Amino acid sequence: MNLLLQELPASELAPKTVQESQPPSTAQEDPLIAHNLQKGQYVGIIGLGIALIAAVGFFSRRVEYAIAFAVILSVLLIAFFIFI
Repeated sequence: MNLLLQELPASELAPKTVQESQPPSTAQEDPLIAHNLQKGQYVGIIGLGIALIAAVGFFSRRVEYAIAFAVILSVLLIAFFIFI
């Protein structure tokens, strides 16, 4: 029996899709979505990074330089690969 030449019923050939409908409420009415907080998050993350480097630098200058070098190199490589 050759399965490649076997005919399929018409119901199996039709695509099986699910119809989606938009909910009546919009995204702005959803209280679980935080709007306009992205800048604050970025400032907080950068502040935590600076505090981490300062705290580590308080104990060891070599580790501080290694972390700073790794962060700068990571940012440069990410920018390089994004723009190329």
